[in-house]
Amino acid sequence: MSDTQSKQIDLPAIADIGAVDELRDEMLEALNAGDLEINLAHVERVSTNALFMLLSAAQTAKNHNYQLMLSAPSEHFSSALETLGLESAFAPLMKG
Repeated sequence: MSDTQSKQIDLPAIADIGAVDELRDEMLEALNAGDLEINLAHVERVSTNALFMLLSAAQTAKNHNYQLMLSAPSEHFSSALETLGLESAFAPLMKG
């Protein structure tokens, strides 16, 4: 898809309910234009809502024939996935 754009955004250090609406809008805008990479390196705390929003965004990307990739997961992000048993759901989204 050479005519599509690719965008990268950073998940904030605190990705909780307060950040979900803003993130959702930014992700949807990016996914309407092309592929999206979300950098997870700075995440210190992530809510369950934010994790499910990421899974929903991945499905939206797939529906538009685009790709959502997650990169550089912080230890805190990885720990949240492990605690909630979501590693396998997120594994196909991880870059590298």
